[in-house]
Amino acid sequence: MAKEDILQQIEEMSVKDLAELVEMIEERFNVSAAMAAPVAVAAAPAAGGGDGDAGGGAETLKVVMTSAGQKKIQVIKEIKEITGKGLKECKELADSLPATIKEDVSPDEATSIKEKLEAAGAEIELQ
Repeated sequence: MAKEDILQQIEEMSVKDLAELVEMIEERFNVSAAMAAPVAVAAAPAAGGGDGDAGGGAETLKVVMTSAGQKKIQVIKEIKEITGKGLKECKELADSLPATIKEDVSPDEATSIKEKLEAAGAEIELQ
């Protein structure tokens, strides 16, 4: 099977089937779809740390999910988009409540994250 054939098959898959495929690949090959993301994620706290020192550190919030709601799959997808983690890690967060989704974020970012997750059906607290 040529690479183009594989890509064509993937294009025809539903989002649910694609999410299951990604999870199967992660498990079979012991990899994470978020492996490239740590560089970007690691850079964000460094930038935020400078702001925290200037503002005294009181300007950061923690986003905590207290309920995944009825649309758990949608919530897991949002967590994946927000955190850059793999599907398995995001599912574990959604299953072990209350769960800290993101820490040390600005009030604006925390509000944005809260709105996205609540739109997907989750219940969120900002601490």
